[in-house]
Amino acid sequence: MRRAILKQGAGLGIWLGACLVLALAATQAFAAAPEAPATGDKDGRIRVQFLSRNEVVISSEISAKIAYLPLREGDYFSSGQRLVGFDCALFQAQLNKAMATQEAIQQTLVINRRLAELNSIGALELQQSEGRAKEVDAEVAFMQVTVNKCGIAAPFSGRIAKRLVANHQYVTPGTPLLGLIDAGELEVQLIVPSRWLVWLKSGSALNVQVDELGSTISAKVIRIGAKIDPVSQSIGVTAVTDAGVKSLRAGMSGWATFPGAR
Repeated sequence: MRRAILKQGAGLGIWLGACLVLALAATQAFAAAPEAPATGDKDGRIRVQFLSRNEVVISSEISAKIAYLPLREGDYFSSGQRLVGFDCALFQAQLNKAMATQEAIQQTLVINRRLAELNSIGALELQQSEGRAKEVDAEVAFMQVTVNKCGIAAPFSGRIAKRLVANHQYVTPGTPLLGLIDAGELEVQLIVPSRWLVWLKSGSALNVQVDELGSTISAKVIRIGAKIDPVSQSIGVTAVTDAGVKSLRAGMSGWATFPGAR
């Protein structure tokens, strides 16, 4: 019995020793593993992507049928231009009714105030009149805001990226209508090694070879990220092209090189 226990103990010791050796080997391998590099290649080029400065999906704020939707994907629009119009005949009628009630209540309030000065009505009646006037004013303001939402204007100049609804379609609040992108200067987004911060500054020049165009354009850094990724030891950088290139499109990609890299 004692021999059996000794044999089991020896076997357990050998097994624990083997596990310890494997654990030490795994730890050394992990410590020796290289850090994940930034998105680049051995020649110092960095992968980039062109993104729009402003990109948004506009949605409906009311329940109504679309009556005006002239633009399609790829069409240009100007800031303030009407993009969507709704059939708001019902809301307009409700606003007209509220305004008519408001006018009648205001006339009644004027009369009641005059009667109060002559002690012909009590203070309670006057307060009720004033309260009713405030209630109607709030109703008119609410309906006016609703009617104002019957048209959607462009928040900036740009292009239609996606048309998500059709003319004459009935929509509810929150329904996505159009995807918009800014037609202005595109931003160049890239991730670089954090050790580059020794020489990389705002205003640093770079050249971008655009895959889709087969040409190279110049750009400059305008922003450097606020935080370094602790795993890859990299940081995000934003640049813009020096001159507008009309053939550029959001979503294009390419390779960037920095003449001042060291």
